[in-house]
Amino acid sequence: MTTGDPARLLLIAPASGPWRGVGRGWLFNGRTFRFSLLSLLTVAAETPPGVEITIVDEQIEDVPWDAPIDVVGITCMTAAAPRAYEVAARFRARGIPVILGGMHPTLCSEEAIHFADAVVVGDAEGLWPQVLADAMAGQLRGIYRQPRPPVLAGLKRPPQQLLQRRRYATIQAVQATRGCPHGCKFCAVSAFHLQTQRRRPVEEVVREIAALPGRFFVFVDDNLTADRAYAAELFGALHRLRKRWITQSTLAMAEDEEFVRRTADAGCIGIFAGLETFSTANLGSVNKDCHCVDHYRKAIEVLHAHGIGVEAGIVLGFDQDGPDVFERTLKMLDDLGLDAVQFSIFTPLPGTPVFESMQERILDRNWAHYDFHHTVFAPQRMSPEALQAGHDWITREFYRPWRIVRRLIRCAARPRVWRVLPFSAAVNAAYYGRVVRWHIDGWNPAQREALDFLQPVIQMANLSR
Repeated sequence: MTTGDPARLLLIAPASGPWRGVGRGWLFNGRTFRFSLLSLLTVAAETPPGVEITIVDEQIEDVPWDAPIDVVGITCMTAAAPRAYEVAARFRARGIPVILGGMHPTLCSEEAIHFADAVVVGDAEGLWPQVLADAMAGQLRGIYRQPRPPVLAGLKRPPQQLLQRRRYATIQAVQATRGCPHGCKFCAVSAFHLQTQRRRPVEEVVREIAALPGRFFVFVDDNLTADRAYAAELFGALHRLRKRWITQSTLAMAEDEEFVRRTADAGCIGIFAGLETFSTANLGSVNKDCHCVDHYRKAIEVLHAHGIGVEAGIVLGFDQDGPDVFERTLKMLDDLGLDAVQFSIFTPLPGTPVFESMQERILDRNWAHYDFHHTVFAPQRMSPEALQAGHDWITREFYRPWRIVRRLIRCAARPRVWRVLPFSAAVNAAYYGRVVRWHIDGWNPAQREALDFLQPVIQMANLSR
């Protein structure tokens, strides 16, 4: 960089495995699952004026390896950490300082610093300008930590124009709260935010949403309705904007039907809720006390009655799960009438309590496999191969075309169908695309176990003929 030239900052969201370059395809390109890169946009918003910023998302574009760059910032979850380290090494080989941040570098800062010139632990607000100034002066100081989590008032507006709008389902992502007050032992969000939730002033959130073009946006909060009073105030203010939005929540919100009505009136058309399992013992084992298995059906019915779709997160491989869990879970999901499901394999993420407690059972320490779709530990009641096969099998079965059609027909019979049906159709089509594009297949461990049990009987019968 010559005197007078603006500093050039490259911010990168690395992608690993089949996600790298997925957005370049015309069909099944993962666009439905891409909505804004708020983590990098937050860093960009905190960057002082006079810096030329470029954002690269490896799902849709290549890293400009030879571009003239002064500083590189990389954010990553655990599954993308190996790729982040690889990208960092190539820029550091050119003498360009690299700064790592995000979920994995925060929870594994002592590891991450070996692959970068600096690591930002926690939120960027109030810390990033100093880190960037140190980088430009050649005086980076290793691991940077906030003395305390920043107050979420007066946040700068994310510069969404830095993204390629057409490559995302929407770039209009808003965050009203950060973190979650629940202490689920397997949750990286809880570990990152130290089991706390912070909230932005309602008037600032509403002002940001009002300025968004169009009607649709996404709340990327981890649990928007955790503070019922705050959420009620926010939803009351959103009602007049006539927007449509989706978010993450727990089913506990459905305990108060009046609150659900206010949520729907504020524009909510869908929530993602981590049901995780249909076993109370499993929920108790990971300290997830915000859900009650016996209340799932009623909660889903209440949400559907008010025009709110429900996508559930289901985790397979808890210690109480045996080979029959996949078949039983599939039947329950069919019966509950959920709009969509995200299936995951139980994954002991580094930095969480379960990672520490499961050290002797971890079989695979390649972070690239910690994407919730690879078995990386030894389950209690089945083999690792059975868990992997069962996860793939239930994913394929739930997104069979005939099941998707049946879900959409059920959806069409509910109140406010015009709100939920497009959301449900888009998400189901996207998950079906994953199955097709990535050849997800698997087999039913319960049937395989039955066949293995019967094999000696069959052999004896054959010998007696």
